[in-house]
Amino acid sequence: MGMTMVEKILARASGRPAVQAGDTVVAKVDMNILIDLMFTQWPDPLSIADAERTAVILDHAVPAPSVVDANAAVLAREFAARFGIERFFDVGRHGICHQVIAENALALPGQVLTCTDSHTCAGGAYNNAARGLGPVEIISILCTGETWYSVAPTIRYELTGAPAPGVTGKDVFLHLAGTWGDATNHTLEFGGPGLASLPMNDRRTIATQGAEVSADFSVFEFDEHCAAYLAEHGAPDSFTPAAPDPDAAYVATRTIDLGALVPYVARPGKVSENALPIPEIEDRAVQQCFIGSCANGQLEDLRIAAEILGGRQVARDVRLIVTPASQQVYRDAVRLGYVQALADAGAVVTNSTCGACFGYHMGVLGAGEVCLTSSTRNFRGRMGSPDAEIYMASTATVASSAVIGRITDPRKALG
Repeated sequence: MGMTMVEKILARASGRPAVQAGDTVVAKVDMNILIDLMFTQWPDPLSIADAERTAVILDHAVPAPSVVDANAAVLAREFAARFGIERFFDVGRHGICHQVIAENALALPGQVLTCTDSHTCAGGAYNNAARGLGPVEIISILCTGETWYSVAPTIRYELTGAPAPGVTGKDVFLHLAGTWGDATNHTLEFGGPGLASLPMNDRRTIATQGAEVSADFSVFEFDEHCAAYLAEHGAPDSFTPAAPDPDAAYVATRTIDLGALVPYVARPGKVSENALPIPEIEDRAVQQCFIGSCANGQLEDLRIAAEILGGRQVARDVRLIVTPASQQVYRDAVRLGYVQALADAGAVVTNSTCGACFGYHMGVLGAGEVCLTSSTRNFRGRMGSPDAEIYMASTATVASSAVIGRITDPRKALG
């Protein structure tokens, strides 16, 4: 029997000729990522398996908004120095870990990457078996270099067509989540003739959001676009991409016609079976609009927002907060004039951090407020008060809505 992409990656990582859904494997981890939150309860290991396969990224609370976070950063710096970890991304080189992983080509095709952050599946955009695991397991990997997986059945998404203007990767994901719902204990695999029409930033958004339907992995086929992106970001040429076999076994195969999609919005509470085409969403005033996170704080997101907001103003009763996904994205956005355009329109452009996305700092919501976000989650209480409402949409929809003050179809702004 043939193998899916993740089955091939896990077979290689576990030294087995083949694996299939239902198998349990012990896999060698190619890259293990530690983030700042790990160091708030740090066990301080005596030795580690491989400094070359370890990276430390400060992202959730930078610069430190509390003494607890500042102390965690001190421990992270001491740990990186003691074990000679060269891939250490301190404040100034920082960013949301999944963006830093992408910028530094740490998630390579055909390999395994681990991290505590639940959106680690973002690395699947690069044909990598990336998955978020618990902190105890990450410490175990740090010490042994290995972890175990129960191989999940795979759902194949066959992409056809090309997205229309105003439709992005976020809309593709919201369509998927709204139509088919959760994929708990399953792997998502993306490919097909429409893949070439999706730029890498859109693939990153879709792969990242796989966590919101509880997928184990969310992996894209490797192609020339992925190869070009990795080469541009300094990837070595030592990796071996994983392609699915023609007779690979899937628990389901679903086709998405990208050309038939429209902008989508997820209503508050969850995205699974809760996202609708924007013409079907209720008319709703918003008090805060947020563009950012690992899913939609990429340079392309800031370009889209700057293009929509250029020459316009954020509505009087709306706050628009924009958080670049990394310091590198921030620097590029300054150089290209995006930050100027956003600030001139009335937006607040913050330092790169996970802060507002998980309701920690730089954009926490108050009781009774309505937020439209392009970030990763819309759970009750995710971005602050449990009495706030969080709608989720693409960057284009959020930027357009910030101008109007109500949830707005971006195709009207673009038209």
